Amino acid sequence: MIDVHCHLEQEDYSKDRDEIIEKLRKELKAIITCCAHPKDFDLTLNLVEKYKGFIFATVGIHPEYVKEISEKEKEEFLEKIKENRDKIVGIGEIGLDFNWVKEKEWQEKQKELFIELINFAKELNLPLIIHSREAYDEAVRILEQENAKNVLLHMFGANHLVKKVIENNWFVSMNTIVLKSKKHKKVVRDMPLERLMLETDSPWLSPSGGRNTPLSVKVVAEKISEIKKVNFEEVDRITTENAIKFFNLSLSY
Repeated sequence: MIDVHCHLEQEDYSKDRDEIIEKLRKELKAIITCCAHPKDFDLTLNLVEKYKGFIFATVGIHPEYVKEISEKEKEEFLEKIKENRDKIVGIGEIGLDFNWVKEKEWQEKQKELFIELINFAKELNLPLIIHSREAYDEAVRILEQENAKNVLLHMFGANHLVKKVIENNWFVSMNTIVLKSKKHKKVVRDMPLERLMLETDSPWLSPSGGRNTPLSVKVVAEKISEIKKVNFEEVDRITTENAIKFFNLSLSY
C-alpha cells in the first residue's frame, strides 16, 4: 500500500518524525511526501536520502502561497528542482485554490503560476499532482488547454468532471475525506479502480481527530472497497500498481 500524498516535512512531525517513519516502514510499501513550499525543500530531500526506496518526493508550489513567494524565490526554487531532478518523482502540489484565495487578482496570479509549472513539469518529464479546491472546472480547463498528460488530481471532488478525467487518462487520489463527503464518494464510485490511488494529506484530515499519519491509507482503502464493492486486497493491489507506474517508482509490484 502506498500513500501518494502526505506532508512529512510539516512541523507536526518534528518531535517524532523518524519514529513514525520506522513504524510506517513495517506497514506500507512506500510514501510520497509532498513539498509545497521552497522552505521545506532541503528537509524533504534529506528524507528521500535517508529513507531511500521507501520515501519519495514530489515538489511544487501550493497555490495558496502565491502571495508570499517572490519571483526571485520562485526562480531559485525551480533551479534547485532542476538540479535535483533525479531525486524527485513529480511536480506538485500545484494548481488553484479559490477557497483560501478569494481576490480575483491573486486568482489570476495562481493561474499564471499553474500554467508555468505545468510546462516546467513537461520540460523535466515529470507527472503533475494537482490541487484544485473550489476551482475544479478551471483547473481541468487549464490542464486540457496546456495538453497536460500525466496528471494526478489530489482529493478531487467534482463528480460532474469524472468523464473528462477518464477521457484524459488522468488519475485521482483519495484520502479520508471520502469517509464523510458525499461528493468524494461519488467520484470514487464513478472512477475506475485502475485510475485511483490512495493518499492521506497527513498530518491533516485525521479520521479520529488530532494528527493524521500515512497509516490512514488503510481506512481509505477500506472505504473504497466498500463503495466499489471489490475486496480490500484488490484495492490495495491495483492502487499500488497505479502509483508505481504513474510515478515510475523503483519498486516491484
